Amino acid sequence: MREALFVKQNTEKWKYFEGTQQAKPDEIANQFIEITNDLAYAKTFYPKSKTTAYLNGLASKLHQSVYKNKKEKSNRFLYFWKTELPLIFFEYRKQIFYALAFFLISCAIGALSAKYDDTFVRLIMGDGYVNMTNENIAKGDPFGVYKQQNEFLMFLQIGANNIYVALYTFVLGIIFSFGSIVSLFRNGIMLGSFQYFFFSRGLGLQSVLVIWIHGTLEISAIVLAGAAGLVLGNSFLFPKTYTRMESTLKGAKQGLKIVLGLIPIFIVAAFFESFVTRHTEMPMAISLSILLSSAVFIIWYVFIYPAKINKKLAQIN
Repeated sequence: MREALFVKQNTEKWKYFEGTQQAKPDEIANQFIEITNDLAYAKTFYPKSKTTAYLNGLASKLHQSVYKNKKEKSNRFLYFWKTELPLIFFEYRKQIFYALAFFLISCAIGALSAKYDDTFVRLIMGDGYVNMTNENIAKGDPFGVYKQQNEFLMFLQIGANNIYVALYTFVLGIIFSFGSIVSLFRNGIMLGSFQYFFFSRGLGLQSVLVIWIHGTLEISAIVLAGAAGLVLGNSFLFPKTYTRMESTLKGAKQGLKIVLGLIPIFIVAAFFESFVTRHTEMPMAISLSILLSSAVFIIWYVFIYPAKINKKLAQIN
């Protein structure tokens, strides 16, 4: 059977299945069996087509619905972070890689601009911050800025600000994804110039050991918020088999789930910055252990763990 005819014969059924994922468990289970049959057929005759990719995604959603209805009604929050959010990361892994690429490129631009233009850091960070940091360096306490405020107030302010930045970066994605790219670019420029500022004064290693105690989680979450914005923007630009409205609503829902899932990461990052980073005299081993543990967690939770869950799901399908 030609692919176009196969799609025509089944389109209404597939759309119906998409809209009944909150039906009774038995009905969803029957739909899951039927859609996996269609998926098996598509994999056999159209293995690399968009139809096969679409059916694979629909089968995954139906499987999640069955799983939620049978086992997760009593613990929706655990299911979200254990299964749903990692599967979203896997589904939109391309957007995550794109967001990371945009951010790293902008960091490099920020560092190079600071290197070849002595006024660039002041332009980006402001004269007040640069002057204060230079004074702290002269006093032998280059990261004294982290010690100036009450820990708890600092925790509240930083946590709230980071969550605001993440939501802002995500919402900007509605501007054809370009808005989120601009936000990532802006934050990357700031980070690149900021980091070069300390390297240029011979404080590179020390800055990494201090700043990246909280920065590993914080920056990673900002990049993921940018990816959520790309999910939103791309759903509007490329609706595929959905109407543009349906696609945009789906992208907004999935992107918002990513941002909401980042809130615990921002809270932990704010805790580190407020209560831990200020102890600039701590042994290198402790700093490295916190920094590396954070990096390992992000790599595992965003890339490795989602791939394992998806592979397990594919085997079930």
